[in-house]
Amino acid sequence: MPEQTPDQTAERINQLEEQIAHLTRAVDDMSEIVTRQEDEIVTLNRRVHMLMQREGERDASGGGAVVMGDERPPHY
Repeated sequence: MPEQTPDQTAERINQLEEQIAHLTRAVDDMSEIVTRQEDEIVTLNRRVHMLMQREGERDASGGGAVVMGDERPPHY
């Protein structure tokens, strides 16, 4: 590798520092997104659990929809 002048070395250091700054910002942005998504997933899991529990209670109490075995589907 050829010798670099002090100016070239300083320029390369500046470029690398700029890249590091951009990468740090990207990591911070992605970290915020992951945190928000984690919160959303927790909320959605709670809702699914609640709905499954509610549906289980409905099935247990017999209050579900009435199934008519001899009823024709709507497309006939």
